[in-house]
Amino acid sequence: MGYSRSRMTRDALYTSAAAVGGAGATWGAYALLTKQARTARTVIPHRTDKAPSKDGIYSPGTAVVERPGPHHVADVSLMVFGDSTAAGLGVDDAEHTPGVLLARGVVAETGRTVRLAVKAIVGATSKGLAAQIEAAFIAKQIPDVAVIIVGANDVTALNGFEASARRLGAAVAQLRGAGAEVVVGTCPDIGVVQAIPQPLRSVIRRYGLQLAARQRAYVLDAGGRPVPFADTLTPEFLEAPERMFSPDNFHPSAAGYELAARLLLPEVLAAIGEWHGPLPSPPEVSEAADANGLTARLTRVLHRA
Repeated sequence: MGYSRSRMTRDALYTSAAAVGGAGATWGAYALLTKQARTARTVIPHRTDKAPSKDGIYSPGTAVVERPGPHHVADVSLMVFGDSTAAGLGVDDAEHTPGVLLARGVVAETGRTVRLAVKAIVGATSKGLAAQIEAAFIAKQIPDVAVIIVGANDVTALNGFEASARRLGAAVAQLRGAGAEVVVGTCPDIGVVQAIPQPLRSVIRRYGLQLAARQRAYVLDAGGRPVPFADTLTPEFLEAPERMFSPDNFHPSAAGYELAARLLLPEVLAAIGEWHGPLPSPPEVSEAADANGLTARLTRVLHRA
C-alpha cells in the first residue's frame, strides 16, 4: 500500500515525540511539524521556468551540436525522462545539465556520435512518466538508452511511495519493451536540504529513502539499471552544500549535476556495451547520511550530556 498523508503525519508525530522524550509531547510535536510544513512550502521552490536545453547530435572532436536530420543518424540515441533534476533546472548553461554531460561523456569515452533528446518536465512526478514516454513513441523516437531521474517531487507531494515506485517500474518496462536500455537515478536524499527544519527534515528523509528502496526493486524487476543517488550523492552535498546546490538551495548546481552524471555514466556505457570491467559498487547505506540523521544526532547530544 502507498504511504498516505495521514501515515506520514503519524510517523512524524512518533519521531518527534521520541525526540523530546514522552507521549505527552505528541500534541506539541504535531503543532511543530504543522508549522514546519508551512515553512517548508516556502523553502522548497515551486518553479515553473524551464531548464536550459541543447538537444541535438554530439560528435567527437567538436563542441558544435548539430540539428538532427533525415540523413544524419547518430550511433547512439540517448533520451532523458523525469523531473526538474533530470531536465537540469538550477543551472543557466545547458552544458551543465545531466543530458548534455552524459552525451558528451559517451562521446568522449567511445568516440561515437550521440543524439540527445531531453523529455523531462519541470515539476513532474512518477505520474507523468508514462505521458513523457508515450509522447516520444508517438514521434517515433525510440532511444537506445533512456535515463530516468524522478522521485523528489513524489516525496514533496506526499505521493504514496509504493505506488510511485510501481509507476516508475511500469515506465522502465514500457521502455524495455520497445528495445531501450534504461538507467534510473533513484530518489535523492532530500534530508540534505538544510533549509528544511528538523524534525521535519528527518521525516522527509525517511520517506525519500523508503521510496528509493522501492524504486530500486521495481527498476530491477523491470530490467533496468538503478543508480542509488541517496547513498552516493549525500556525502558530497552534506560536506559542501554551498558548492553543490544552486542558488534556490534545492536543485543541484553545476557541480552537483556533474557528480550525478559521473555516477550515471558507467551504467549508461555498460548499457550500450562500452563499459569494460566491473561496474562501481556504491555503498548500500551512506555513512554520512546516517550520521546526519535525527536519531544519530540525538544520541550524540545525550552522550555529551
